[in-house]
Amino acid sequence: QVQLVESGGGLVQPGGSLRLSCAASGISFNFYAMAWYRQAPGKQRKLVASITGGGNTNYTDSVKGRFTISRDNAERTVTLQMNSLKPEDTAVYYCNAKYGNSYWGQGTQVTVSS
Repeated sequence: QVQLVESGGGLVQPGGSLRLSCAASGISFNFYAMAWYRQAPGKQRKLVASITGGGNTNYTDSVKGRFTISRDNAERTVTLQMNSLKPEDTAVYYCNAKYGNSYWGQGTQVTVSS
Protein backbone atom coordinates (compact mmCIF):
# COMPACT_ATOMS: atom_id res chain seq x y z
CA GLN A 1 0.00 0.00 0.00
CA VAL A 2 1.40 3.35 -1.08
CA GLN A 3 1.35 6.13 1.49
CA LEU A 4 2.57 9.69 1.26
CA VAL A 5 2.24 11.50 4.56
CA GLU A 6 2.80 15.26 4.66
CA SER A 7 3.60 17.30 7.73
CA GLY A 8 4.80 20.76 8.63
CA GLY A 9 2.02 23.04 7.48
CA GLY A 10 0.56 25.81 9.58
CA LEU A 11 0.03 29.51 10.01
CA VAL A 12 2.94 31.88 9.49
CA GLN A 13 3.33 35.61 9.11
CA PRO A 14 4.48 37.13 5.81
CA GLY A 15 8.25 36.87 5.53
CA GLY A 16 8.35 33.79 7.71
CA SER A 17 9.44 30.24 6.97
CA LEU A 18 7.96 26.78 7.03
CA ARG A 19 9.38 23.37 6.27
CA LEU A 20 7.12 20.73 4.77
CA SER A 21 8.02 17.05 4.86
CA CYS A 22 6.61 14.05 3.03
CA ALA A 23 7.33 10.51 4.16
CA ALA A 24 6.82 7.81 1.53
CA SER A 25 6.15 4.12 1.97
CA GLY A 26 5.08 1.33 -0.36
CA ILE A 27 7.12 2.54 -3.35
CA SER A 28 10.68 2.08 -4.62
CA PHE A 29 11.43 5.62 -3.58
CA ASN A 30 14.73 6.05 -5.42
CA PHE A 31 13.03 5.59 -8.79
CA TYR A 32 10.28 8.12 -8.21
CA ALA A 33 10.29 11.76 -9.13
CA MET A 34 8.91 13.63 -6.15
CA ALA A 35 7.10 16.93 -6.25
CA TRP A 36 5.12 19.43 -4.26
CA TYR A 37 1.94 20.91 -5.67
CA ARG A 38 -0.39 23.47 -4.16
CA GLN A 39 -4.01 24.35 -4.54
CA ALA A 40 -5.47 27.63 -3.44
CA PRO A 41 -9.23 27.97 -2.85
CA GLY A 42 -11.10 28.09 -6.14
CA LYS A 43 -7.98 27.44 -8.18
CA GLN A 44 -6.38 24.50 -9.94
CA ARG A 45 -3.68 22.42 -8.34
CA LYS A 46 -0.30 23.59 -9.64
CA LEU A 47 3.26 22.36 -9.51
CA VAL A 48 5.49 24.18 -7.03
CA ALA A 49 8.74 22.19 -7.20
CA SER A 50 9.99 18.80 -8.28
CA ILE A 51 13.07 16.66 -7.81
CA THR A 52 14.17 13.58 -9.74
CA GLY A 53 15.61 10.46 -8.18
CA GLY A 54 19.04 11.79 -9.13
CA GLY A 55 18.43 15.12 -7.47
CA ASN A 56 17.66 17.41 -10.40
CA THR A 57 15.25 20.12 -9.32
CA ASN A 58 12.69 22.34 -10.97
CA TYR A 59 10.70 25.26 -9.56
CA THR A 60 7.79 27.35 -10.67
CA ASP A 61 8.93 30.92 -11.28
CA SER A 62 7.02 32.43 -8.36
CA VAL A 63 8.98 30.44 -5.75
CA LYS A 64 12.47 30.49 -7.26
CA GLY A 65 14.98 31.79 -4.75
CA ARG A 66 12.56 31.32 -1.85
CA PHE A 67 11.73 27.60 -1.80
CA THR A 68 14.09 24.64 -1.82
CA ILE A 69 13.11 21.05 -2.51
CA SER A 70 15.32 18.21 -1.33
CA ARG A 71 15.10 14.48 -0.81
CA ASP A 72 16.68 11.85 1.37
CA ASN A 73 16.52 8.53 -0.43
CA ALA A 74 17.72 6.60 2.62
CA GLU A 75 14.94 8.08 4.77
CA ARG A 76 12.41 8.04 1.92
CA THR A 77 11.47 11.65 2.53
CA VAL A 78 11.14 14.79 0.48
CA THR A 79 11.10 18.24 2.03
CA LEU A 80 10.14 21.71 0.90
CA GLN A 81 11.87 24.54 2.72
CA MET A 82 9.81 27.68 2.23
CA ASN A 83 11.34 31.05 3.10
CA SER A 84 10.17 34.62 2.64
CA LEU A 85 6.59 33.42 2.53
CA LYS A 86 3.94 35.64 0.99
CA PRO A 87 0.16 35.68 1.41
CA GLU A 88 -0.15 34.35 -2.14
CA ASP A 89 1.64 31.19 -1.02
CA THR A 90 -1.43 30.29 1.02
CA ALA A 91 -2.76 26.96 -0.21
CA VAL A 92 -3.07 23.28 0.54
CA TYR A 93 0.26 21.69 -0.34
CA TYR A 94 0.34 18.16 -1.72
CA CYS A 95 3.19 15.70 -2.03
CA ASN A 96 3.32 13.72 -5.28
CA ALA A 97 5.32 10.66 -6.31
CA LYS A 98 5.51 9.74 -9.99
CA TYR A 99 7.13 6.85 -11.88
CA GLY A 100 4.58 5.74 -14.40
CA ASN A 101 1.91 5.72 -11.73
CA SER A 102 1.24 8.87 -9.75
CA TYR A 103 0.42 9.01 -6.05
CA TRP A 104 -0.75 11.85 -3.82
CA GLY A 105 -0.62 12.67 -0.18
CA GLN A 106 -3.57 14.00 1.76
CA GLY A 107 -2.35 17.60 1.74
CA THR A 108 -1.26 20.04 4.41
CA GLN A 109 -2.56 23.58 4.84
CA VAL A 110 -0.17 26.51 4.64
CA THR A 111 -1.59 29.89 5.59
CA VAL A 112 0.48 33.05 5.30
CA SER A 113 -1.24 35.91 7.06
CA SER A 114 -0.59 38.67 9.56
